[in-house]
Amino acid sequence: MAVSGKYGKVSIPKLGEDEPVFILRAQDKLAVPAIEMYKALAASHGSAVAETIEKEVEGFRRWAGSKKIPD
Repeated sequence: MAVSGKYGKVSIPKLGEDEPVFILRAQDKLAVPAIEMYKALAASHGSAVAETIEKEVEGFRRWAGSKKIPD
């Protein structure tokens, strides 16, 4: 279990029981720009994760549900 300030305890494999997490959902209109900013930061620090993030962004873009500004 990990801990989200908004969603409480969430079950995510390989995370510590009390490790804080921040969750972006596909319904959030700001999620894709936020992930793209994270990708740019990761790339500027030479992190290999920058190369795999685009796959996640595409999943968010393809999601057909309604989108809203986060509450």
